[in-house]
Amino acid sequence: MKINILLPHKEKFDKKKLSSVSITVLNNFNHSNFKKQIRIFGKKVSEPATPYNFIGIKNPLNIFKSKNFNLAKKMCVLINKDTDNNQLIEIHNRPLLLNFILKNLKKKIPVNIFFHNNPLEMKGSKTLLEREDIVKNAHTIFCVSKYVKNKFLRGFNFMPNNIHVLHNGVEKKLKKLPSKTKEILFVGRLVEEKGIKLFIDSLENLADKLYDWRFCIVGSSHLGGNEKNSNFAKNCAKKFLKIGKQAYFTGYITHSEVQKLMRSASIVVVPSLWNEPYGLVVAEAMSNGAAVITTLSGGIPEIIGRNGIVIKNINQKKLEKAILTLANDNKILEKYQKLSWQNFEHTACVSSKKLDKHRSKIFTDYF
Repeated sequence: MKINILLPHKEKFDKKKLSSVSITVLNNFNHSNFKKQIRIFGKKVSEPATPYNFIGIKNPLNIFKSKNFNLAKKMCVLINKDTDNNQLIEIHNRPLLLNFILKNLKKKIPVNIFFHNNPLEMKGSKTLLEREDIVKNAHTIFCVSKYVKNKFLRGFNFMPNNIHVLHNGVEKKLKKLPSKTKEILFVGRLVEEKGIKLFIDSLENLADKLYDWRFCIVGSSHLGGNEKNSNFAKNCAKKFLKIGKQAYFTGYITHSEVQKLMRSASIVVVPSLWNEPYGLVVAEAMSNGAAVITTLSGGIPEIIGRNGIVIKNINQKKLEKAILTLANDNKILEKYQKLSWQNFEHTACVSSKKLDKHRSKIFTDYF
């Protein structure tokens, strides 16, 4: 029995460069009852997050060849050579690979697909015909939120019985609410849709009123490093640091370093201007007991519920008001920190158990 997990090529399953899909896969792996049966396929990295379960694949020599199709083909070759016929494949965020994989397998194996983003914006699932084909050919379809599931089902005149919501699981390692410092934190890619400019403009305007607070931005414009930061990201960092000693910018840091900052931060701001498919930063902030300010967008409301300040149609005036509400009133601040801490439900343990239950049923029913 084997479970073969295929990551998108852009994901770096390196313990120092993990991004959202890799974090989710790792969290579920750490709590799974199938650890010994799991093989994770992805781009070759120097320090795999799970060295004994990861199969790193080198890029094709032909620079014009698709790197994602190369990963899928190499995985299929290995599976075809394997004498174990009781196998399961899980494709993450690359619906375009589903039919390619099915055609390249020499044995009949169930294939699951996980949607971490809006299916209507992904190659292989943009059209209704493509999504109907996925329903027909995938064994199970997992969506990271009801928002993503509803996008997938747009245009359907029936409810498929093989599509499920599986919220991402976040590690909650702390036993009690950590002590907090006067710090306001932003974590995310430095791109316009994440609301980073709105965050900077608000704090620039509030700095004098929040003279005893510190402000921090964590992130870069590209996944896994600071080497290729865009001009937009560089300009944001430059403007932010002009606020003065209160402001500091870390650039990209490891996931474990992010968690340390979240443990001490009093407030985490997630001012998304686009529809977040899930809202991993919101979930991680809650798991660390930070008061959360965020927006009514995408899958975020499913994660935060009524346990944070959720802004509809966010703008600078609304964001400044929310920040001041928390920063100027300890009772309100502590209330939202406790709500985050006590009502956080999307733990890695819960998510992994749900996934394992589906896997067990597949192995029982299929083989």
